[in-house]
Amino acid sequence: MTDDVPESPPVPSRTRPPGSGGPIRATLRVLGELLITSGLVILLFAGYEIWGQSRIIDDHQQVLNSQLAQDWDNPTVGPTGPSRSPGATAPTAPPPGGAVARLYLPRLHQKWVVVEGVELADIRYAPGHYPGTAMPGEVGNFSVAGHRTPAIFWDLDKLQVDDQVIVETRNAWYVYQVYQQQIVSPTAVAVVAPVPDQPGAKATTADLTLTTCNPKWDNYQRLIVHARLLTSTPHSKPPSGVWS
Repeated sequence: MTDDVPESPPVPSRTRPPGSGGPIRATLRVLGELLITSGLVILLFAGYEIWGQSRIIDDHQQVLNSQLAQDWDNPTVGPTGPSRSPGATAPTAPPPGGAVARLYLPRLHQKWVVVEGVELADIRYAPGHYPGTAMPGEVGNFSVAGHRTPAIFWDLDKLQVDDQVIVETRNAWYVYQVYQQQIVSPTAVAVVAPVPDQPGAKATTADLTLTTCNPKWDNYQRLIVHARLLTSTPHSKPPSGVWS
């Protein structure tokens, strides 16, 4: 007679069912997926700001260049008027968003068409001339604002004392020389006064001021570059440091 041997009880499986793992593990998995997604979104945004937005600005600058060339070919149109010596009567400024001049920063190998106005709509694709400030080459303070974006004033902090800033108008070239860089609060509007930082003072020199946000990717400060007119030449005699 064969003894009945009781069967061993089944061994419980150590494998968890699919989708289990406890609430903590599930929460960590969700958080990890969210972090990965957020990282991808940030990378895409950065890529758009660097390449996408820069391409859009470049396209608009080409359009502004064409408009400026057409204005300069027509002596009855455009803000630059006839060639003037510093202190001559300023020409009528163009309407908001209209092209004023070309601005060259040789150290950065950058150039732009400057438009009239500093409202957000005016300076979306170009640096803008502060209304009421001097025009290029004239006694006073030709003041220009630009966004701190890779396609505009991103590297403005790299300008150094004695660097040149060149402005091209229909009939003349104006070469300014940087003499100061400063960081101020957004309320320090005296930087664009006729005599920079001296509101109420009477201007006796032709200055240029460039303003942008500081630091990069933020706007709680302003980066300011001041320059003074060094030389001016007829448009037929461009200075060294400019390029087409």
